[in-house]
Amino acid sequence: MPTYLTLEQVIVSPGQQLLLKDISWQQFESILTELGESRASRISYSNGVLEIMVPLAEHEKNKEIIGELVRILLDALQIDFEPLGSTIFKNEQMTQAVEPDACFYIQNQTAVIGKSSLDLTVDPPPDLAIEIDITSRTYLDNYRSLGVPELWRYTRQGLQIHLLKNDRYIESKNSPNFPNIPIIELIDRYVKQSQTVGRSQTIKDFKNWVRKNI
Repeated sequence: MPTYLTLEQVIVSPGQQLLLKDISWQQFESILTELGESRASRISYSNGVLEIMVPLAEHEKNKEIIGELVRILLDALQIDFEPLGSTIFKNEQMTQAVEPDACFYIQNQTAVIGKSSLDLTVDPPPDLAIEIDITSRTYLDNYRSLGVPELWRYTRQGLQIHLLKNDRYIESKNSPNFPNIPIIELIDRYVKQSQTVGRSQTIKDFKNWVRKNI
């Protein structure tokens, strides 16, 4: 009689990845259910390949500070938005699923108000998705297939902005969601600052910059 491992028996250390291949969509959905909502891991699924990753503390700190900076800017610009954090975005027809570190509905914010789950076969993708590439590299194809118009990747070298044009991502120096704002310079500066003086002082300094410049 064959013996099978369960996910509870598999240990993935922080900063490490587990890749599973030949996973059907039904198996993927079952694994999501088994992992549960309170899991520490993050997932990505594309055409039968499932990646399970456990982020490092550095990854989580960068995710939180960048998310706060974006919220402060949107509020200062008086732009309505809905932050959906690390929501899993799925499209069964395209056999794609991805869980960004942070995401924001801006132009499409009214479409997701009050929704507890999203299905990209019927719902719009987030207007802005953010990935922290400290532990692993973002697979742009996941986001391209799901139609996410703007993707930020933050690496140890700084912020990269990718814009979806003609079904492919083009790297840009500017963000359409924050026109006339030096977003790369700001994110890089204040994330680095947070690593030396901490979150609280960094947010105070950033709010001061916003008050003087916006």
